[in-house]
Amino acid sequence: MRGQARGGGPVAAGASSAQAGDEADTTTERGHAPQLRRRLGRADLAAVPEARRELRELLRHWGRPGRSDIAELLTSELVTNALVHTDDDAVLIAVVSEHGLRVEVRDFVPRRPLPRVPVAAEDTGGRGLLLLESLADAWGVRPHGAGKSVWFELGAEAA
Repeated sequence: MRGQARGGGPVAAGASSAQAGDEADTTTERGHAPQLRRRLGRADLAAVPEARRELRELLRHWGRPGRSDIAELLTSELVTNALVHTDDDAVLIAVVSEHGLRVEVRDFVPRRPLPRVPVAAEDTGGRGLLLLESLADAWGVRPHGAGKSVWFELGAEAA
């Protein structure tokens, strides 16, 4: 399934909560799906490569080859968009289940992201939602408290 799809919540319940000042929380306890929860500070673009590294560690034994690379790319797009376009904090949540991976980035600005068409070949902006549309098995935007959650899913066994 491609494009905007199901708007349900995270795949796993019981995610630990991130408090201000927490860096990352990776949970792999028995009975819980492996997950990553990371608080992202306002305009902290150094968090983008850190989030990719933490996701890579979470996904070390997940899915077919190449799926983790796609997950890292899409995650870095969502994190970057949240930090650049909202001027506020955000929370990254990644949950691995038997069905696949669900990543969402929650921010505190209700304004929905709008797709943009890149103007020139040199323009590196405006491709995040296009990448989600073309690479994710499902993705969407849903209201979340005082803001929104932009999410995507990848199946572990997809080609």
